Amino acid sequence: MSESIELVDRVTFIKQAATGRRTLHLGCTNWPYTADSIEKGMLLHFDLERMSSELYGFDFDQKGIDVLEAHGSRNLYRADLERLDEVALETTFETIIAGEMIEHLNNPGRFLDGVKRFMDPSTDLVITTINAYSAMRFAMYGLRGRGGVNEPVHPDHVAYYSYRTLKLLIERNGLVLKRFCFYDIGPEHRPFLRWFYKAINDVSVKFSPQLGDGVIAVCGLPGNENGR
Repeated sequence: MSESIELVDRVTFIKQAATGRRTLHLGCTNWPYTADSIEKGMLLHFDLERMSSELYGFDFDQKGIDVLEAHGSRNLYRADLERLDEVALETTFETIIAGEMIEHLNNPGRFLDGVKRFMDPSTDLVITTINAYSAMRFAMYGLRGRGGVNEPVHPDHVAYYSYRTLKLLIERNGLVLKRFCFYDIGPEHRPFLRWFYKAINDVSVKFSPQLGDGVIAVCGLPGNENGR
């Protein structure tokens, strides 16, 4: 794994990882925002359909799956990401996208152990999640006050991750880290942030990319440390 610090665009990184590859997209519906994402032309799963050689999707929300199927998506499975042994599918993938979902899980180790059944030595598992050391979120938290209870966090998140904590979680569950980078605020969020939060972020990542909005870990089975 390279030790240099990379700052990337999350969505672009994911699309590149899936391009021309047999891909599994976890949390594919973006429920309950599925319809809104489709209306705005921002549903990632549709982009991955165009770019992947073949695409499958797992999600626990049947309503979201129904919406995607109504728009023509196929190869969709209702799946509990902490019980992937129960999914009635026996195949492996070249790329598995686990975008912004590990921070929602009560038992991330069960997920990492379960996802290995869909991996072979060539598979890249791409995990993206919020950065525990995001400068912009520290600023939001500090400026909001209210005794520390008004935290800038999604109501369904149960964890934050950093380079060391995510790397250790990956390795404890029998995988190897091949590449690690940080992602900046994407165009899906930037237009909705106040100017001073964007300014704090942009100045911070210019000098210290590790203070970016989120992190990306590309991992695989042992023996695939050098990637594709």
